[in-house]
Amino acid sequence: MRGFFQYTLDLFDALAPADVASTAPETIAVVAHSAPSQASPGVSHKLVQPLSQAIVPATFTHPHANREVRLGDATVAYLFQRAKRRTIGFVVGPDGLVVRAPRWTPLGEVDAALREKSQWITRKLGESRERQARQHEARIDWCDGVVLPLFGDNIQVVLDPSHNFGAVGAQLDATTPDAAYRALRVGLCQAATPEQIRDAVQAWLMRQARAYFVQQLDHFAPLLQVQWRKLSLSNAGTRWGSAKSDGSIRLNWRLVHFRPAVIDYVVAHELSHLRVMDHSPRFWDTVRSVVPDYAALRGQLKDDAIPKW
Repeated sequence: MRGFFQYTLDLFDALAPADVASTAPETIAVVAHSAPSQASPGVSHKLVQPLSQAIVPATFTHPHANREVRLGDATVAYLFQRAKRRTIGFVVGPDGLVVRAPRWTPLGEVDAALREKSQWITRKLGESRERQARQHEARIDWCDGVVLPLFGDNIQVVLDPSHNFGAVGAQLDATTPDAAYRALRVGLCQAATPEQIRDAVQAWLMRQARAYFVQQLDHFAPLLQVQWRKLSLSNAGTRWGSAKSDGSIRLNWRLVHFRPAVIDYVVAHELSHLRVMDHSPRFWDTVRSVVPDYAALRGQLKDDAIPKW
């Protein structure tokens, strides 16, 4: 089949070679509850069927699907598009599978490419579904008592209308041995709207973020022999930081949801760009000089349980 078409995987890693079965299809035995046979009194009959028929197949449906295919035990409804490209491309995103093919490619070749990469596609669709479930669980229900991660620990929002905590609007209680979480007391009444609670908490968190970022920038800059000049906070959806050659640093305030070691990696990463403005081996050696375990910390930035706001 490879001699007739080419394809590419637009996202994620390549699929491992599929195992070739050398035996008959796996089957399971299902005990029937019908009356025993006269030929075999006292013995229950067993109905043998292929495992693929006994398991309820998974279903993945793109909201704008215009084609459907059965890949192994899964039914995949996907969005098919013709595009100006030379190969067949597969993209697995939050909505599901998107397949793009050159205008001249017959649909038979598209189906063949889908079947050949069926394990990769269904695995990535399953991983995407699990990732979305974790992200949904991490969504914040803005109300009195909601729990949030802060610097690797959890804090609990407590609406306290008795005072407004001066100009800051909120105050974090000291740690107490008998409390499950430290209380972040917010100067709002119990009738406050979710938007009011969110805005008050976000303003407080952003102040904590800026103070910590400045502290760590001042710590790592001398170690890296660089000088930062300006700090800006961002709320980007997928980017944690950036740096410019003029010494300007931009950091995502939502980093406060991670433990300090992860935040320190991002700070050191951006400061390292003031020495090496690319991601060459020399750049990573620079990061490693101040954060030796940066690779492990970098992976934790993909934590799907971090609130998305």
